Amino acid sequence: MNRIDVHHHLFPPAFVANLVDNGHYLAKGIAARWTPEVSLADMDAGGVAKAYTSITAPGFALVQDDSLFKIIRECNEYGARMIGKRFGFFASLPLPDVDASLKEIAYALDVLKADGIGLLTSYRNKWLGDFGPVFDELNRRKAVVYVHPTAPDCCRNLLDGVADWVVEFPADTARTLASLIFSGTIARCPDIRFIFAHVGGVVPLIATHFERVREGATKTLQGLHYDTALRAHEVGLHSAVKTIGVSQLLFGTDAPLRESRAQVEGLAAYPFTDAERRQIDYENAKRLFTRRS
Repeated sequence: MNRIDVHHHLFPPAFVANLVDNGHYLAKGIAARWTPEVSLADMDAGGVAKAYTSITAPGFALVQDDSLFKIIRECNEYGARMIGKRFGFFASLPLPDVDASLKEIAYALDVLKADGIGLLTSYRNKWLGDFGPVFDELNRRKAVVYVHPTAPDCCRNLLDGVADWVVEFPADTARTLASLIFSGTIARCPDIRFIFAHVGGVVPLIATHFERVREGATKTLQGLHYDTALRAHEVGLHSAVKTIGVSQLLFGTDAPLRESRAQVEGLAAYPFTDAERRQIDYENAKRLFTRRS
């Protein structure tokens, strides 16, 4: 019971209601029956001491009216009520509205005492490098920023019968990393502690492409953090270790959409040393989260 999970989702009532209203497939699955107790049971089965929760895709992209800010505030307050020994919390922002997002950063970090900010890779057809003032403020606060993939408006439902998460999620992580690096955002904001889901999507496989566009891009990628959710297999872990390095990998599960113990079993099958396994399971996370661990 020492693992720290940085990729663990919560389903507050306001979020679930929006999924139901829009007929999203998540509303018929785990979202309909999730409670904090469901997460705790999964964590116990996987030896997880603490999980940092965040809203999963599609986030609040389905909110079509001026209730966006209200729904996000309700979800953030729900997540904050879970903060304790077993749970941490990444607050959501009402992007692409920059002014409202700056307001929510202050409330989430100063009032709710969130452990960081949870973002999606894109909002409508804008990627994270497009939101300079938001990242300037997060840099000033030396915040942890957790980034989860989604599909941008341009690229939803491109292939009949193929869900967006199959191809677009890992591709959009690469897009937003390119946006952050090539816009100069990461260089300008060195005090943000970034975490990218799923070992950066396809980025370990195309890091040399980044390097061709900008010398030093690989070193920049190696300074960020990545969780291991959905990559706990030989190909995913090998590419991550070779491109990123063990010191930047964090244990992540995608629970309750996936079982934590399946992630544990996948990591156990890879030939890590005991010291490397401890780094991924909890030591890297403890170093990253200076406020709580």
